[in-house]
Amino acid sequence: MTDRTLTSATPTRPVDAPSRQTPPSPGGWRAELRRLLEVTALVGLVVTQPLLDVLGRSPDFFLFHRAEPRDVLLLVGLITVLPTVVVAALGLAARLAGLRARTAAHTVVVGLLLAALAVQVGRQVTPLRGVPLLVAGGLAGVAGAAAYRRWRATGRVLRVAAIGPPVFVALFLFASPASAVVLPRAHSGAAGVVGPGEHPPVVMIVLDELPLVSLLGPDGRIDATRYPHIAELAAGSTWYRNATGVSGWTPYALPAMLTGRYPAEPYAPHYSQYPDNLFTALGGLYDIRAEESITRLCPPSRCDQPTTPEHGLGVLVRESSRLLRRIAAPVDSRVDPQESYRERTAAEVGLDAAEPVPDDPKFRWDSLDDNQPARFTGFLAGLRPTNRPTLHFLHLLMPHAPWVYLPSGARYAAPEDLPNQGAGWAELARARHLAQLAYTDRLVGETLRTLRATGLYDRALIVLTADHGVSFQRDWQGRGLDAINHAAGEVAWVPTFVKTPGQRAGRVDDRNWEHVDLLPTIADEVHVRIPWQVDGRSARQAPRERTEKVFYDRPGQPLTLRGGVPARPPDPPPHPLLGATVDERPTGGRVRVENRDAFDGVDPADGELPALVWGTVPAEVPDGTLLAVAVNGTVGAVVPVVPADEGGRRFAALLPDDHLFRAGANRLDLYLVAADGGLRRLTID
Repeated sequence: MTDRTLTSATPTRPVDAPSRQTPPSPGGWRAELRRLLEVTALVGLVVTQPLLDVLGRSPDFFLFHRAEPRDVLLLVGLITVLPTVVVAALGLAARLAGLRARTAAHTVVVGLLLAALAVQVGRQVTPLRGVPLLVAGGLAGVAGAAAYRRWRATGRVLRVAAIGPPVFVALFLFASPASAVVLPRAHSGAAGVVGPGEHPPVVMIVLDELPLVSLLGPDGRIDATRYPHIAELAAGSTWYRNATGVSGWTPYALPAMLTGRYPAEPYAPHYSQYPDNLFTALGGLYDIRAEESITRLCPPSRCDQPTTPEHGLGVLVRESSRLLRRIAAPVDSRVDPQESYRERTAAEVGLDAAEPVPDDPKFRWDSLDDNQPARFTGFLAGLRPTNRPTLHFLHLLMPHAPWVYLPSGARYAAPEDLPNQGAGWAELARARHLAQLAYTDRLVGETLRTLRATGLYDRALIVLTADHGVSFQRDWQGRGLDAINHAAGEVAWVPTFVKTPGQRAGRVDDRNWEHVDLLPTIADEVHVRIPWQVDGRSARQAPRERTEKVFYDRPGQPLTLRGGVPARPPDPPPHPLLGATVDERPTGGRVRVENRDAFDGVDPADGELPALVWGTVPAEVPDGTLLAVAVNGTVGAVVPVVPADEGGRRFAALLPDDHLFRAGANRLDLYLVAADGGLRRLTID
């Protein structure tokens, strides 16, 4: 049909003219397409953007789970498409009830998504939290839905915003730090220049989240009673007592240690971003046996890392769902993917025990050897003499949270959402950390025993350190900027021991050591010259003259820390009831213990014990009231009642002595402790 025909004066039927002015049918495919675009835009803002933003800034999330690029791409596809499809399908299902129901259902969906978006925005820009924030978000959603129904411009804005999800995906794949994991670029790191002299084996263990003060006794030395094996290493090595990490975050701290450079950019801890590092420098001369955890600095051409945690698309989806729940919650939550990192045990991975059972009746390793972290088991199995110089490297997420180990190596269950801040909770977090540190000391002892049994101990350069610390000071717990400003001694100062080949006598060196000094020190000891410029200096050089420390909460933004070696915070005096035997006492009051059933069938031989007890007491019990927790008639913990946390819990108690437990049914009793020390037994619900 030509333009001339369209403009001719040929009469038309009367119904044609008004039909051209009628709005599109709300039941047509064009209307459904508009609704789909609107849902796409809102789901993109509520789900896709915040989740890809967090994951994009957390490449260590993918490195820890050893995600293949295809797994990451599938995860991104699911995050981008699946929520939109589900929400759109639910709305479309309302079409079965008629067009009016379809329109109303879509309006409700728009309102709910706007409310969810308002909660996320409100948490960032207002002081509202919890129920008030939910109410405010709900009101914003109602107002948004009303505006959508009244003004067509609202829908047009949403449809234009549907371009958002593809943009968010592009930013994740090509501009975020995680892009290096998804689309790695090949880089060949520089090999070190081999010099004259011996090239001893190198054994390097990097622990995680271990402040120096946790190891110290009242005299400022390593507490040999609590940590005999680390004290043993200190007695035969050089202890750099004034050593600090360079960042409270492993993805920045560990590359600085292994490259000798301060963190300058928020790069992924990946060999494509840090091609020049310890592994490439020694790789031309040394065999590399590396067990990394949340980094991938050793390129595949230099080493293989066979021991892996749980991996694959399933675990990525599960952990991403947990992150989304925290992002969407109407309460403050530090969204840190590292909180999901847990070393899988040898039994979970299916590894055989690497070593025979040590003859130590106080340490039930014979029944708990499967509880060894799999990464440690693999590392221990590789500690054997070889014909070529070998670098044995282990980064172990111990005593890093989650805290699940007793000093004996037995594991215990704990709620994932237990708070670490506030009265009672901060003290519990420190106690759990110290219990796991005592178990970590056992792992160090196994390493030293293996090194001596294989003849490597005298010959090797041995390094034991931690990438960063963590604060347990009430109201300043963690490793963020607030903790750095108020508790730098716990966040920055870390244990650092270097045993050179043939060294037998221990010594203390209080120079201003920073962890960028580690690579040049190792290079000097193994007679390899680093072919790139480093910020650190070898321990064989004169100490740096400045006394202040350089520390980074964010790459490229150095902070200045001042102060010397921190002192251990004083331990609270043990309550006189600890270890006491309790018999029949007056009863009165009730208590709810959430994991009471775990005491009915305990099997110590399987390596798990109900060593953490948590629950609540009636509202009339005042905060600060002491509770004594007894197992089989012996008091194992005395803890205060505290304000209810988000889960409604008002107390939690750690029972670190696994000798309290016996096989079979165990009796659990809780007592209110009066001011005069009297006890009143509570009835457990």
